[in-house]
Amino acid sequence: MSELKPHKGSLLIAEPSILNDDSFNRSIILLTEHNDSSSVGFILNRPLKFTIKDIIPEINCPFTVYQGGPVEQDNLYFIHKIPELIPDSIQVSDNIYWGGNFESLKVLLDENKIKSTDIRFFLGYSGWGANQLENELLNNSWFVSENDFENIFSVDNESLWKNKLMQKGGEYKIWANAPSDIHLN
Repeated sequence: MSELKPHKGSLLIAEPSILNDDSFNRSIILLTEHNDSSSVGFILNRPLKFTIKDIIPEINCPFTVYQGGPVEQDNLYFIHKIPELIPDSIQVSDNIYWGGNFESLKVLLDENKIKSTDIRFFLGYSGWGANQLENELLNNSWFVSENDFENIFSVDNESLWKNKLMQKGGEYKIWANAPSDIHLN
């Protein structure tokens, strides 16, 4: 069976071998860009204790903000499934879009015209230079999975990594049930 190659819209699943990596331990990353020169994605299962209103007080929105990755953590990014409402969105895959006109988004958020299951906000992103991601895949830091979620914006953060490991099967099932701090075992 051949391994799935990374592509725009696929998921990177942190291998159990990187449990000591504070940036990516047990993370699931949606790749929003992948080409010969670089890759960009956002960690889907790292909610922060901030809301949009905490970060931008003039926007009255209670949506949770997620840690997107270790790069440019002072910048806000977003992915969504509503390009008809947010002009200038970039298509990532079927029903997933990246960015768009932020001024339009602010109005929509203030008018409560967007649901939390339509959009996700991130501080920072995960990025790789030319061949860097491929090298990490060869070193078993990640495995690639298709995004098979009906709505990636409504998946359960707590069980996301575990469920993807269970889906992969084999020895991954053992790791899926390991405690988050293996020293407690």
